[in-house]
Amino acid sequence: MKLSLFHPLGLFALAGLATATMAAERHPAGIGSSFKGPIGLQLYSLRDQFAKNVPATLDQVRRLGIEYIELAGTYNLAPEKFKEQLDARGLKPISGHFPFERYRDDVEGVARDAKALGLQYAGCAWIPHQDPFDEKTCREAAAVFNRAGEALAKHGLKFFYHTHGYEFQPHGNGTLFDLLMSETDPKRVRYQMDVFWIVHPGQDPMRLLEKYGSRFELMHVKDMRKGTPTGLLTGHSDVTNDVALGTGIMDWPAILGAAKKAGVKWYFIEDESPTSVEQIPKSLHLLEQVRF
Repeated sequence: MKLSLFHPLGLFALAGLATATMAAERHPAGIGSSFKGPIGLQLYSLRDQFAKNVPATLDQVRRLGIEYIELAGTYNLAPEKFKEQLDARGLKPISGHFPFERYRDDVEGVARDAKALGLQYAGCAWIPHQDPFDEKTCREAAAVFNRAGEALAKHGLKFFYHTHGYEFQPHGNGTLFDLLMSETDPKRVRYQMDVFWIVHPGQDPMRLLEKYGSRFELMHVKDMRKGTPTGLLTGHSDVTNDVALGTGIMDWPAILGAAKKAGVKWYFIEDESPTSVEQIPKSLHLLEQVRF
């Protein structure tokens, strides 16, 4: 939805951007007395805007007070060209998502692109599968991840897998996620907890952070609309169920406190909703105000 200055939401969005910009002059956006980050933005949150105008959208990201970013593609630009656009705005890419098939079939190509983009981490956010996710697919994915982690390490890159909910099918005394953890090398395969995709299948993020600790090096902070069905193992949910941090069902003081204790190194806001432009400043404000 394109917002004009004369549309109420357009005025609200500009007000939110102005507030975030003024806050950024005082301290990094999203950083407060309890939450110290580092916090960034997964650029997929603004995918519709990037599809129309890459430079203007990167300017918008910087006006939010964001310094660190996570990538999910380069919007038809070569990695080197996209990196030039980031550098011109002082945006620092930390991590990026690449398709599973590339890790399986072209991991050296992933390494080349990740290095051109200046990434520290290269990750995978979806394992292709037929529902329900099963043990055979899980074990095959673990083997791909171990090989990818070993190959990327030779280039000074860290591999991670991003949770998506379908991995929590029951298996033995636990879940297939537990199997994936046990079958991947802790020295080569890290994990990114997407809080939404932990709660959506009915799991407890605090318990998982306590159980697996430092294997979760990255986190997507993402809230869920009140009334959204949980206990589902599909990995799919309507994007309007993404809401600004602090307006949904997540217990952010408990989650962020557990994440700090577990040693999470990087946090990223990911907001897939069609109103992400209005919601991102609110999420940054929550992080600045939260106490734990």
